[in-house]
This record gives sequence, C-alpha cells and structure tokens, in this order.
Amino acid sequence: MFDIKSLLKRGIEKELLDVDDYIFMPESVKIVIDNGELNCVLNSDGRVNIFYTKHGITDVRSAARKHAFTSFERELEHGMYDDIIEDLVNEVEKIIDGQSKYFRNRVLTIDSPLEP
Repeated sequence: MFDIKSLLKRGIEKELLDVDDYIFMPESVKIVIDNGELNCVLNSDGRVNIFYTKHGITDVRSAARKHAFTSFERELEHGMYDDIIEDLVNEVEKIIDGQSKYFRNRVLTIDSPLEP
C-alpha cells in the first residue's frame, strides 16, 4: 500500500529545498582585513559576491549561497566563505607585490594622452 501522507510530505520537502525559486533580501557586510576593505554582498538571487580592496587594487569573487536557510551573517561568522576570502586576499597581495616589466620606471598620470 502507498502511504499518501509520506508521499505528500516528500513532495513538499522537495519544493521547500529548491532554493532557486527563492528571493533573498540583499545584505552587505563590510570589515577591514589586513589594512584592506572586505565587502561581502548577498544578492537577491542567492549569489554571494565578495570584494576586497587594498591600496587601490580591487578583486572580486562570486559564490553560490551555501546554507540558504541560515542568516548570511551567521554563515560568515562560521567561516563558510573563508576559503574564497583567503584566495581573494592572497591574489590582491600578489598584485600589490608584483611589478611591471614595462612600466617599472615610468610615472603615469591620469590626464596624459597615450602615445602610439
């Protein structure tokens, strides 16, 4: 015999767990890390964008929401995106420590025209 109650329960649970249909309240959390500014943004579609800016260099990473039924701040507190943040900070540090082989001895001004 089929148990109609459990069949309906499974169908409802499946619908509840499909987070692609949900609209999230956008949130933004900003903190300072290693003299740079970290901005974690939860978009309404559930995508998370993480921006890191230091010494005028900005990089961004995007991730899918990891635990949709947990508050965004709680996810951040428990380190759900720490791996992404660490990669982002390391990449910006690598850019800051790098040096161009073409523009090493040149001072660039914003208003100077480019020469061919």
